[in-house]
Amino acid sequence: MKLAAAVVLGVSLIAAPVVRAQVLEIATDQSPVGLDPHVATSFATQLITSTVYEGLTAIDSALRVVPALAQSWKVSEDGKTYRFMLREGAMFHNGRAVTTADVIASVARVRDPKTGSPYASRFTSVTSVVADGNDVVVTLDQPSAPFLSQLASLVIVPPEAVGELARRPVGTGAFKFHEWVPDTYISLDANAAYWEKGLPHLTGLKFNIVPEAATRQLGLQSGTYRMVPSLDAATATALAGSTKVKVAATQDLAYSLIGLNVSKAPFDKPGVREAVNFAVDRAQLVQAAYFGRAVPGGPLSPALADWALPVSDFPCYKPDPAQSKKLLTSAGLTLPVKVTLNVLGSLQQVVDVAQVVQAQMNKAGFEVTLNVQEQGKFIQDWRGGNFEAFASLNGGGIDPDDYFGRTFATGGATNVYKFSLPALDQALVDGRSASEVGRKMLYEEVQRDLACNGPVVHLAYGTLFTAVRADVQGFTPNPTRSLRGLREVSISP
Repeated sequence: MKLAAAVVLGVSLIAAPVVRAQVLEIATDQSPVGLDPHVATSFATQLITSTVYEGLTAIDSALRVVPALAQSWKVSEDGKTYRFMLREGAMFHNGRAVTTADVIASVARVRDPKTGSPYASRFTSVTSVVADGNDVVVTLDQPSAPFLSQLASLVIVPPEAVGELARRPVGTGAFKFHEWVPDTYISLDANAAYWEKGLPHLTGLKFNIVPEAATRQLGLQSGTYRMVPSLDAATATALAGSTKVKVAATQDLAYSLIGLNVSKAPFDKPGVREAVNFAVDRAQLVQAAYFGRAVPGGPLSPALADWALPVSDFPCYKPDPAQSKKLLTSAGLTLPVKVTLNVLGSLQQVVDVAQVVQAQMNKAGFEVTLNVQEQGKFIQDWRGGNFEAFASLNGGGIDPDDYFGRTFATGGATNVYKFSLPALDQALVDGRSASEVGRKMLYEEVQRDLACNGPVVHLAYGTLFTAVRADVQGFTPNPTRSLRGLREVSISP
């Protein structure tokens, strides 16, 4: 798979002698609402859980599937049966060895409707998970090209700890939970029993909750913090010439969006959804909200160069306020069409995007009211479908099915839009077992179907900027935003 190459601004990331006995001070913009990896999936949560938990597989910074708790695997000739050989020496942070029973229980928990896992839709094709000695054998009802990559999101947890995972995580990762002071910090200690000998190099991580971007920047420059995982474009530009700070950049898989509830008027009408697309000027939004450090995007990130169609393939991506008004009146609506847009207020980037879109829609036949919400309330309303429309930032996957299946399939785990299109459902089922050429053709058609009339107005894919102090060595940004790579990071003298 092709991936836009990561680039480094300022000082290059050069290896240096490893120095131990160091805690990496990290500044993040928001506190997670919980740390249960099967349930909580916000960026604030994943920054931390990606260092604490592991699945059978993992995704590296080049978007390749690599072994994690499964040291290897074999796939049957018909593509329906996977045999995973568990890694010897893998231990949970509570001191217990990982067993096949833990894998079976974790798969069952994610698939259980009572869990309400956003990842459940990725594993609907699983028909059985059984142990065979120290191997786990997973059988599917059909071949699934994205299955190995999707397993990276299904982390393995000890069943005896599931009742406390939201506040006290127990995984197998290179770092283990130490303390959580609400709205202040979360600290992790190095896992001395980690299965990969010699890792981690650091003795711990401390995620400091610092809502103000200016405070994070000043703290990084002064040395109070040694890492800021996600920078806005303006701050990244300001730091680029510093000799004390390194700024790394890569194409983000995450995207800004406007979500539309198709079970409620006026977005139950495809023409109204198309009107929103014509109302939005994505190029203007990139300049205004991203300082030019993003690209207009459709249903797939341009980081997925083998899959993503150019936005020129989508007629509704050409801004046309007059056409937007025409579609609204053709749908029998009286102008202006009043809409309430819920906004994830804990991310300034989302607030900036929402304000630009509000102004654009208000010139194209809408009257948009912004309802800026704190993270917990936003997620609650999002999960419950309690919205007309919302503005947010969502993460993407390395295979089209990662996103399409859970988001747009009827009954998908994150299909909060109540969207259903039988032809699309069938295309997604066919796409999992089709040839590479066949999959490409199917997903191109899916992108065209979703771009203008789907429940998501895809806006832009930004550049993911990460800043570290010059003495931080061995860090490579991951387009998935995972920080699993911190297990290989050190601090030089």
